[in-house]
Order: sequence, then C-alpha cells, then structure tokens
Amino acid sequence: MRDGGCLWVHLAGDWDIRGPTPEAVLPTKALKDAQSLQFDTTELGEWDTRLLAFLDNLSRLAEDEQVTVTLDDLPPGARRLLRMASAVPEYEASDEDRFAKPMAALGQRVLANASAGRDMITFLGETANSCWRLATGRAQIRWRDVAGVIVSSGPNALPIVTLISFLVGLILAFVGAIQLRMFGAELFVADLVGIGVIREMGAIMVGVVMAGRTGAAFAAELGTMQVNEEIDALRTMSVSPTDFLVLPRLIGLTLMMPFLCIYADLMGTLGGLFVGVTMLDLGPMQYYIETKASVGVNDFAIGVVMSLVFGALISFSGCYRGMRCGRSSADVGRATTASVVTSIVLLVIATAVITYVCDVLGV
Repeated sequence: MRDGGCLWVHLAGDWDIRGPTPEAVLPTKALKDAQSLQFDTTELGEWDTRLLAFLDNLSRLAEDEQVTVTLDDLPPGARRLLRMASAVPEYEASDEDRFAKPMAALGQRVLANASAGRDMITFLGETANSCWRLATGRAQIRWRDVAGVIVSSGPNALPIVTLISFLVGLILAFVGAIQLRMFGAELFVADLVGIGVIREMGAIMVGVVMAGRTGAAFAAELGTMQVNEEIDALRTMSVSPTDFLVLPRLIGLTLMMPFLCIYADLMGTLGGLFVGVTMLDLGPMQYYIETKASVGVNDFAIGVVMSLVFGALISFSGCYRGMRCGRSSADVGRATTASVVTSIVLLVIATAVITYVCDVLGV
C-alpha cells in the first residue's frame, strides 16, 4: 500500500516456522518509486525467525534503492533483533586476509604434520620399550595371539601372493623378451627375471600385498577396539596395550614375511619360466641353469632382509594407525586408509635406502 512517497507493507497472520508459510511478496518494483518504507503490524499474529528473515531481506532491498526504513511499528523484540543484526557490518576480506588465509592453512598443515611425526616417534619408542620387555621376559604377551597372526598373515595369504607373484614374473619376462628378441638374446630373460624378482621385486610384491591386506586389517581391528573402548579397559586392568596388542602382530608378520618372500620368488620365477618355454622356445632345464648361474646368494639374502624390514614396517604402520584411531566408525575407515598409505610410503623409502646401501657396499 502506498501513501504518497511512503510505502506501507501490511504484515498479517502467523509467521511461525511450525505453520504454513504466509504469502510474502517482496515489493521490489514498488521500492523504486518510494522514499520511505513502513510496516503495518495491526493484524500480525505469532512470529519467529521466519518474520525476521523476511524483514531483513526487505530492508536490504530498500537500502539498495536508497529508501529509508522505519522499524518503529514492528514488535519490540523484532525491532531489537533487526537493529542488532544491522549493527555489525558485513566482513569484507582485504588483500592481506586473502594472503594470510593460505599462509595460515599452510602453517596449520605444517604444525599438524610435525605433531603427527612426534606422535609416531612416541609410538615407536613405546614399541621399542615393549620389545625390550619381551627380551627380558617381562612383556604381557599371549603367544596364542602370535600364532593366530602367523596363520592369518601366512597360509591365508598364499592365494593372493601366488596370483600376484606369478603374474608379475610373467609380465617382467614378457616385457624383457620383446626387447631381447631383437638381439637374439632370449636366454637372458632368465637372468632378468631371476635377479629382478629374487633380489627386490619378490619382497616388494609381498610388501605391497601385505600392506593392503594385513596392515589394513591390523588398523581396522585396533581401531574398532579403540571405538569400543577395549583398549581403555586394558589400561584400566594395568595391561599394556602395546605388549598385548602390538607385539603379537609385529612378531607374527615379521616372522612370516621371509617365507612369503621366498614363495613369491618361486612363483615369479615360474612366471618367467612359463614365458620362456611358451614364447621363446627355451627348455625348462636350460632356463633353470641360466637362472642358477645369474642369481647369487647375496641376491637371495638381500631379498630376505628386505622382507624382514618390510614386515616390521607394515605391522608398525597398521598398529600405529589403529592405536591412534578416533572414536567413530568414520575414524576407523580413515585409519585403515592411512595405514595402507603409510605402509607403502615406508616401503618405498626403505627400498631406496637398502638399494643405496647395497650399492655402496658393493653387495
């Protein structure tokens, strides 16, 4: 309703979120010809934030059209709330803020990573302390749990290790055969597969498989126990969670990794033999003799040592992420994912370090 240069907005009915929405039309076109805006609340019933939102939007439109808004006829409570809302101006980011936000995020990320690194070192110290108690016969460990870990991470993992190792050996031989065939040196496929698989690839294949299979299982198991407050119950009973939960997994997986590595070496060599016999017309005995001549004891020992290191790293990563898990089911999923990522990163770093040390020592 217009009265000269004044535009009146008639508010009637209940403006309550529990009731039906009143017919509210913002008089956008009428505001362009008005000089002031007032409200008629004689028929206004109950109201809540729905009315405030409508009035706030209308006041902003009026300010854009340079129309004076009069709030005197509104209920006292609505009038106070609207004035409080308009008393604080909207925040506009300055150029300094736009620069500071990325820097603050970077700083927070650095501090979070530093805190995570310190926490990992602390857990490493706790694990080393438990290993010392085990060596002195004071660890609270159940050897039955070690046997269970050996079964779950050993014989139960043979099917996937067989498949992956055989296929990787087959692929390695196939790729090498394509290149060596051009020089008439197909026989050296046995050297390529033998040295590559037995020295490094066998341990790496088993490490990646066990990181995704057993390391993730460790994180999920311990994370679920953390959510169910079972680890807190162990501490209440004066039982060290590191002794009771971490040591069996660390010992079981570390002991099984060399055997899995040797088995993976055999499967990878058989994969290369399959390519040599079917594609390159090599005899099985000829392939065996060439492999035996090219692979030394040092190559075999390096692969076994790498598998031992990988087993310790995978079990450490899985247990660390599980023991530091949050208290929700989503945290368990995040801990499992972080366990796999951490394990693979540590495997790559360990492989690089061991390879460099062996090169320096001439092994």
